Amino acid sequence: MTDYPSSVRVFEVGARDGLQNEKTQIPTNVKVELIERLVDAGVKAIEAGSFVSPKWVPQMADTAEVMGQISREENVSYSVLTPNLKGYEKAFEHNADEILIFTAASEEFNKRNINCSIAESLERFAPVVERAKKDGINFKASVSCSLGSPFGEEITPAAVADVADKLYQMGSYEISIADTIGVGTPLKTKQVLEAVANKIPLEAIGVHFHDTYGQALSNILIALQLGITKIDSSVAGLGGCPYAPGATGNVATEDVVYMLNGMGIDSGLDLKKLVKTAWFISDHLGRPPVSRVANALKSKLGRDT
Repeated sequence: MTDYPSSVRVFEVGARDGLQNEKTQIPTNVKVELIERLVDAGVKAIEAGSFVSPKWVPQMADTAEVMGQISREENVSYSVLTPNLKGYEKAFEHNADEILIFTAASEEFNKRNINCSIAESLERFAPVVERAKKDGINFKASVSCSLGSPFGEEITPAAVADVADKLYQMGSYEISIADTIGVGTPLKTKQVLEAVANKIPLEAIGVHFHDTYGQALSNILIALQLGITKIDSSVAGLGGCPYAPGATGNVATEDVVYMLNGMGIDSGLDLKKLVKTAWFISDHLGRPPVSRVANALKSKLGRDT
């Protein structure tokens, strides 16, 4: 019989990774309320925004305002994505609790996404992580396209493990293995995660799955079976990737929590509040959540949600 973890830490990415590709500008006050609602639902680790060029990611142009307006709850980590030193300096100025950096296991994805090779991306991050270490700021890293590339490249488990190991050696406390286009299946997920676990400690591994082919929860189950306790997810299943054609949103936080609750695994999150939050942001976006749980509970609970 498989021994599952007794608890997990869910890292909520809806406010950044979830909203960054929306075509209509989301008002700052809506983003702030989204974050406040998620924290009220029990979220302890949240991606609040990113300090990147507004030319490339206009939805994140107000991250400084968001960081200035949110209530800083005790024991909650508010993170921001910082791809370069300029972004890091803004993150530090606006009191981010931690920063996030990312590269990919796909050379072509890196070239199209951040205009450099995998090796060059790691070189770019060196001054950022050195500053973070000096300032005592934790940093988390992500390896995009870990289970497949949108450009037809073969992504081997060994290649993913090699990138993850390099990020760990740089000092990242967590490396999130990301299925950016949602093509991973349980067996491939197991192979990749085992390869990574042979390189870095299990407690440093997180997972980030998109649900393009409906495989995200199955892949999370594999991660849990391996003893991984760090899961990225996005309320209402928000998200996508402009450089990954056809990729749908991240796995929905409320879907993950429903599964965890059914397994007796503690996430510390209130499912009903998550569903309310999923409908709150989805109403602002003018469409229903893609989350099965959000839709099922909306129908079941009616006005109460």
